[in-house]
Amino acid sequence: MDRSAEFRRWKAQCLSKADLSRKGSVDEDVVELVQLLNGREQFFTTSSCAGRIILLDRGINGSEVQKQNCCWLLVTHKPCVKDDVIVALKKANGDAILKFEPLVLHVQCRQLQDAQILHSVAIDSGFRNSGITVGKRGKTMLAVRSTHGLEVPLTHKGKLMVTEEYINFLIKIANQKMEENKKRIERFYNCLQHALEKETISMTSYPKEKIKEKNNSSYTHKKKRNPEKACGKCITEENNKELENDDHDDPGISVTIFPEDY
Repeated sequence: MDRSAEFRRWKAQCLSKADLSRKGSVDEDVVELVQLLNGREQFFTTSSCAGRIILLDRGINGSEVQKQNCCWLLVTHKPCVKDDVIVALKKANGDAILKFEPLVLHVQCRQLQDAQILHSVAIDSGFRNSGITVGKRGKTMLAVRSTHGLEVPLTHKGKLMVTEEYINFLIKIANQKMEENKKRIERFYNCLQHALEKETISMTSYPKEKIKEKNNSSYTHKKKRNPEKACGKCITEENNKELENDDHDDPGISVTIFPEDY
């Protein structure tokens, strides 16, 4: 079976499976993004989370926060309010942790060049912890991630260790991060549309050999990317300033190819 046919088989199998997540469906804030990716022949999503605020109780004997072994006291994909957190904390028996987790999106790509385009869009949209994994069987996966998370312990052995004023302060920070995360998702969607339209025009205007050479050469050197050039007009002046403010977390931008078992 040739590589393209095998990719189509993988895609059909993945998209026909039931959603086994806790929610059982795609999060509202990434529905359009997931549909856009799955509607293109060179991509399909394998998992996604739009971002969430969660309160976990890892138990009295827990030493690490492992979500599969924790009690989920609260989870929301929307801004949170203090009263909900206070009520949920009363159920904690061990060490409760308040977390904000930004967007996580895993996309299988038909070939490396497709992953490179998607990776570039993710980086320029603010998801600067994104990376590409190339597996032994030729599966090319892109993980879209960012670093603006939050994780703060609130209780120890069921005892509240902070004041309600501090909890309110943390919730404001988590909600601000949630709002920024939503802006980055919207930016990612708009930039992806622009990049795919540009790629479609390139495919119809240039020979495949030239396109392949161009895609490969764009990832040869480390350099500071200009988000406006990369995404065209889809990034506004305000968004561009937000990206510049993140530069202290981003010493440079380049593609990272992770091994399969990274």
